[in-house]
Order: sequence, then C-alpha cells, then structure tokens
Amino acid sequence: MPVQSTSTTPPLVCWSCQDWTLGPHFCSSCGKIQQLARGLDHFAFLGFPRRLLLDAKELEQRFHELSWKLHPDKFVNATEAERALSLEHSSQLNDAYRALREPVSRIEYLLAIEGMRKEGENQQQAPPELLEEVFELNESLDELRETKAAGGDLAALRARLESAENNFQGKLGDVDARLESVANDWDAALDARAGDPARRQHLEKMNELMNRRSYIRNLVQNVQKELQ
Repeated sequence: MPVQSTSTTPPLVCWSCQDWTLGPHFCSSCGKIQQLARGLDHFAFLGFPRRLLLDAKELEQRFHELSWKLHPDKFVNATEAERALSLEHSSQLNDAYRALREPVSRIEYLLAIEGMRKEGENQQQAPPELLEEVFELNESLDELRETKAAGGDLAALRARLESAENNFQGKLGDVDARLESVANDWDAALDARAGDPARRQHLEKMNELMNRRSYIRNLVQNVQKELQ
C-alpha cells in the first residue's frame, strides 16, 4: 500500500506506479505526468488557495515554470497517452492564467466556482441611485445620434458626454476600490478559517459590486463608441 501524502493538495494515486502524488501535475515517485483531477479549479491547478490578492510576480513565475514543465515538446518521446495529458495540462494552464492574471477576472472566476455568478445574470440592472444619471445620459446619446444624422453641430453634445464619461469612469474606480476591500475581507476570512456564512456574505457583496461594475462599464463603452 502506498503511504499517503501529507501535502495540502488532495492526494491522488498515480496511474503508472500506484503511489500517492504530491500535486496535480506529476507523480513524486515515478515522475509521470498525471491525469487532471476532476473538479480541479484554476487556483489549485496553479498551487494557490482560493485567495484573491495574489502576488502578480509569483503568479507569473508559476505560470512560466509550469509552461516549461508541461509543454508538449517535453513529451515528444513519451507515450501517446502522456502526450495527450501534456496537451490537456497546457490548455488548462493557459485558461487558469487568463482567469487569475487580473484582479477583476479573478473575482469573476471565484464567484463562478463558488456558485454565486451566472453569465449575464443581473448584469444589466441599473443601480437605483444611478437611474436619474443614466436617464440623462441616454437622452444625451439619443440627441447626439439625431444631431449626427441631421449634420448639426456636435461640440456642445460631445462636451456633455465627455463629462458624463468622466463621471462614470470615476464611479468605476470607486467600485474597483470597494472590490479590492471586499477581496481583502475574503482573504482574511480564509486565513481565519471563518465559517461558510461569513464567506458567503463576502461573496454576495462581491457579486453585487461586479454587477454594478458591469453595468457602469457598459455605459462607459457606449459613450466611447458614440464619441468615436
């Protein structure tokens, strides 16, 4: 019987030598590349807990190290099965790095794997306190389109919309600052091994902020498109 690993990564039995592995990529006994564990999330794939304030340099370093170790060129003389596993690992590595590289996409991914976020859900609902400003913005956009079609003077309208864009860009910055604060709270709850209710509260707050961010970002993009 193999001796079970004490690693924090859930141990898996190597398909080749039947010993316990120490990580998701290679067997610590025979060195063979391993089958991808079912349900392995991007954090665990890269060797991180589900923390949000990751060190960018450390994340990049792990990505490059694994890219070198898992690259298909390293398996040209291996079996067909091992070459296929190399391709699977390399593909997930690229997906994991894209998802975790930026703070906002990292939060988006965490919310998805924690079952808090579905694509498109609630993202187009205007925050109640912004309804008046959004209404005025949409009126200005309609007026700009009409004036463009009529060949009229756009200077005043452009200035008004540029001011509105700057206003919403500021709100976007506020949302990002609040997201960073809640991300800190999430990590602190993990470190303190807080219970599920506490962690869920942070997830719900992040989900609310992400919906707000998505809506405001779309407003800014619409203004920028019309001003081009």
